[in-house]
Amino acid sequence: MKIGIVCYPTFGGSGVVATELGMALSKRGHEIHFITYKQPVRLEYLSNHIHYHQVNVPEYPLFHYQPYELALSSKLVDMVKLHQLDVLHVHYAIPHAYAGYMAKKMLKEEGIHIPMVTTLHGTDITLVGNHPFYKPAVTFSINKSDVVTSVSQSLKDDTLKYFDVKTEIQVVHNFIDSSKRKTTFEDCQRGIMAEEDERIITHVSNFRKVKRVDDVIRIFQKVTEKLKAKLIMVGEGPEIENAKNLARELGVFEKVIFMGESNEVNKILCFSDLFLLPSENESFGLAALEAMVNGVPVISTNTGGLPEVNKHGFSGFLADVGDTEKMAHYALEILTEDVELKKFKENAKKMASKFDIETIVPLYEEVYAKALQKS
Repeated sequence: MKIGIVCYPTFGGSGVVATELGMALSKRGHEIHFITYKQPVRLEYLSNHIHYHQVNVPEYPLFHYQPYELALSSKLVDMVKLHQLDVLHVHYAIPHAYAGYMAKKMLKEEGIHIPMVTTLHGTDITLVGNHPFYKPAVTFSINKSDVVTSVSQSLKDDTLKYFDVKTEIQVVHNFIDSSKRKTTFEDCQRGIMAEEDERIITHVSNFRKVKRVDDVIRIFQKVTEKLKAKLIMVGEGPEIENAKNLARELGVFEKVIFMGESNEVNKILCFSDLFLLPSENESFGLAALEAMVNGVPVISTNTGGLPEVNKHGFSGFLADVGDTEKMAHYALEILTEDVELKKFKENAKKMASKFDIETIVPLYEEVYAKALQKS
């Protein structure tokens, strides 16, 4: 099958999932064409099964904002015709599903029928897409898709709640490639990050308000009152300076390592003992899953899709948004005793195995087959 994949090529969850999916599909014999404004950050290689096509948006003084949707639609038309693609898979409702639908209409004028699968990832529904300026376009794009998937049951429920959706939504959870996480404890060189008697706590995000990074600092400070620990903060974003200032204010700045964006997240997680994800909302919680597959238990909020990923009392614990006291209590419950920590680490891996790429990718192949039958 020849599949065109449209995504954001960034460190964000939707771009990571789309890229990993494309690479996995290529290994199963499919021809994958990534179509976006720059090469996806997780795209490890190009081959005769994987191709990348850049969407160029020419500068024109008349436009205050350059019309990416128009450029993307035109590029999709060209790529479908040039490479005879069988199906388009767009990740994120706006602008990708909207641009994909326009490409479908242009192609139909030339007698070419191509089905479009739209995967909903989160903020395209719960934040941006629900804004009155965008809501009609998002609703239209979802309803005009041949098949729609969401990355969690929670996101499906939100979509049906906030939008007048007429089409069926199929839940296909996000996934993880367990085969890439084969490092052993000895490989991790834990000593480069912390002393032997220190626990290592980690947070990875884009440091937006929704991630509540201040809560990460507050939880860590409470933990350090009871045991020795280091906090590793991975990522960049608008809240990073606030997090640094709070760490100074609470007297833990010297115990916090701000790593910035990193392509070595798995190495960092390899020697981590606990992962904190106190988000306001998560449509799925891919960061939690990436921690768990590396054997790192998770303390998270109980919002959005997180309870579908992180099993309370097994792979970690869940708490209400903003309840840093409870989260710190749970963190100490996991970290204080070696035996308990080892149990949670093993359970985290077991829970993550349910979302292995080898289980999820065939579900997407079934989705494509369904879309082709509808076209």
